[in-house]
Amino acid sequence: MKRILIIVAVVVVLAAVVGSVLKGRGKAEARVETGKVEARDLTSIVDCSGTIEPKRKVDVSANAMGTIVKLAVVEGQQVQAGDLLMEIDPSEYRAAVDALQAGIRSARADLELATASLDKAEQDRQRAEKLFAEDLASQELVDNARTSARIEKARLEASRHRVQQLEANLAKARHDLGKVTIAAPMTGVITRLNVEEGENAIMGTLNNPGTVLLVIADLGTMEAWVEVDETEVVNVALGQPAKVTIDAFPDSTFTGHVTEIGNSPIRSRSGGNQEAVDFEVKITLDGALPNIRPGLSAKAEITVAERKQALAVPLGAVTVRDMPLKDADVRRYAGRRAKAQAAALKDLGFVPRTAKADTAGDSRVKRKETEGVFVLKDGFVKFVPVTIGIAGENDFEVIGGIGAGQTVVTGPFRILRELKDGAQVELAKKGRDKGRGGKGQGR
Repeated sequence: MKRILIIVAVVVVLAAVVGSVLKGRGKAEARVETGKVEARDLTSIVDCSGTIEPKRKVDVSANAMGTIVKLAVVEGQQVQAGDLLMEIDPSEYRAAVDALQAGIRSARADLELATASLDKAEQDRQRAEKLFAEDLASQELVDNARTSARIEKARLEASRHRVQQLEANLAKARHDLGKVTIAAPMTGVITRLNVEEGENAIMGTLNNPGTVLLVIADLGTMEAWVEVDETEVVNVALGQPAKVTIDAFPDSTFTGHVTEIGNSPIRSRSGGNQEAVDFEVKITLDGALPNIRPGLSAKAEITVAERKQALAVPLGAVTVRDMPLKDADVRRYAGRRAKAQAAALKDLGFVPRTAKADTAGDSRVKRKETEGVFVLKDGFVKFVPVTIGIAGENDFEVIGGIGAGQTVVTGPFRILRELKDGAQVELAKKGRDKGRGGKGQGR
């Protein structure tokens, strides 16, 4: 009888345990949202912002110093190449030209005098040599005549060089005088006028740039000068298409293409000791823009990659979990660390033994963060590592790991962040849109 009671008690306990297990299996651990893995057209876009600038512009500076006595243009005026822009007081430069012209006239008169003196000296030399040949003159007279001829010839050469020097100085003075009249170097619009009539124009030096009097820009071809983050500029290439929106024209979108990518970074402090690194990218806009002005704020979307009917998973479905490494990966990482340690010891003067990878007692190299998704099947989820390609507006391209038609968990983010492999879940709401909360939502 006692044995029967024991058997009955065991059966009851087993039934309770089985019932508890079955009851637990029927209770979901979380309510999740899901989406489907399916083929989609994907476009990867780099968002950036900057300003609108003319493709070609010229800063007009002063090449002569003086007071601006005539200003022939106003800001916003259209000018043609060669049009008069302004004139600097020419008095000093014109006086220098007049003085040099007078000096040249005097030098040329001296040249004529030197020519006549040389002619007389040559005649005296010839006469002395003839008389000496007839024994009517001494050797001293001949020598003096020859010396006088050489002296006059040297004076003639000096006078000729003096005239050439003054003519060169006159050419420079005339060139300086021409600088006081400033003409338009190109056809365009006066986008900036920095001076007024009566102000002084300062000429630039080697270490000190001169006054920028005005800026002429060709507004027929405009560019968007945008700043792209260092993590995204590596995907930008010349010729890639772009869409540009200008804050001043919110209802219009302009097209263009990448024509220049900066090689030098633009560094700026972003708070604390952190430094943001961007690169300047220039996008040439297609066609002329009406009522455009340099410096307008703009935003750009550069298309860096496209995929037609690529296998895609919702952005919110991709998350990260620590996954164990394969044995081969463990040995590779451990081997790298052992070699690094050996090199450090050698630098300190020690001769280490042959480095061997210790894969048995090192737990630090046995796990790594892995991107993946939670695949839903029969009410349970399984974490599946995936290989991600480009990122579209709402989806990631999946290169490997899962196949089309599978159902994946897309959120909520707070649930996806803590979700465990093998957990039992129930659907909160069907539909794939719930998993598109933004790029990297579940990462």
